[in-house]
Amino acid sequence: MSEVSASHHDQPLRYEIRVKGHLNARWSAWFDGLSLTSESDGTTIISGPVLDQAALHGLLQKLRDVGIPLISVTQVTTDPSIAPIQERNRLSP
Repeated sequence: MSEVSASHHDQPLRYEIRVKGHLNARWSAWFDGLSLTSESDGTTIISGPVLDQAALHGLLQKLRDVGIPLISVTQVTTDPSIAPIQERNRLSP
């Protein structure tokens, strides 16, 4: 398991969840107010802060339950003191 700095436990982590297809902006409320960005490659990025791992799994279950194909889940950081997370968990389309 990877270690997470204790100073960041009290802050939600930011994630980008890429899914196949374009989702209408009305889906944002269904995904707890996360932002939706339609990409030119026919995918949508669902992004924003996620409280904890349980909340992340809940979002992924919502995608699964409505049959939206998951492409990737990436933890991102906007703090320049933290090295960017390079590893992406890619799923087959």
